[in-house]
Amino acid sequence: MKASPVRIEWAGAVATVIIDRPEQRNALDQATKDGLRRALEAVGDAPAIRAMVLTGAGPAFCAGQDLREHAAALEADADAAFDTVTRDYNTIVGQIVSMPKPVIAAVCGACVGAGLGLALACDLRVFSEDASLGTAFSAIGLTCDTGLSATLGRSVGLARAKELVLLARPFSAPDAVSWGIAGTIVPDGEVGETAHLLAARLAAGPTAAYAASKHALETVSTLTLDQALMAEGRAQAALCLTRDHQGAVRSFLDKQKPVFTGQ
Repeated sequence: MKASPVRIEWAGAVATVIIDRPEQRNALDQATKDGLRRALEAVGDAPAIRAMVLTGAGPAFCAGQDLREHAAALEADADAAFDTVTRDYNTIVGQIVSMPKPVIAAVCGACVGAGLGLALACDLRVFSEDASLGTAFSAIGLTCDTGLSATLGRSVGLARAKELVLLARPFSAPDAVSWGIAGTIVPDGEVGETAHLLAARLAAGPTAAYAASKHALETVSTLTLDQALMAEGRAQAALCLTRDHQGAVRSFLDKQKPVFTGQ
């Protein structure tokens, strides 16, 4: 029986979702996209999991869409070849962004096209020194998908986003961080460990507050200031009822370190 191209490793309150096609630089074929959707659903629905790492097996994070499969889809029915965008990529990005717990991308090697979109959909990023990033789409006559038209401009600004998309030139992890794609750069062999330590730190934090903060930051661009203020008030009122908030206030007054349980 063929092994799944996506697997989950569970360790305490941290789940690591691994794209496992190293011989293809973790390019996304249909089986992999199906596996990612199932894995993200499983992690999102697991109350014991309070943080997640997304990574690739082997020396690459994700080289984007599997172009061999895409070429076959074009040959079979060009009109339907990009149904995968709405069916798969939009769903996967939505699952990452709306995940009610922090998601960290652990990025080694190639991170291009849809792979870059996945990394930017995550909340935090850890890059290896050898990471090579790029949009890649215009090099094959396409525009952005996996949310890049939104996330890239937010990160690096409109002018640089246009440059990166139109010229499709690769860029390095130091470039990414200096341009505004927030992330930590570590030696090549330390990405997984660093990402897991960061996830473990977040998994010990106020999970409900993290979920509310993610939602607020993602949706604020669609709101007026008055609407944002009202949304903040509703979120704070809900969080006031959580055990984590009430316990943290007591711990502060008692000069003790709070212990968060995610409740």
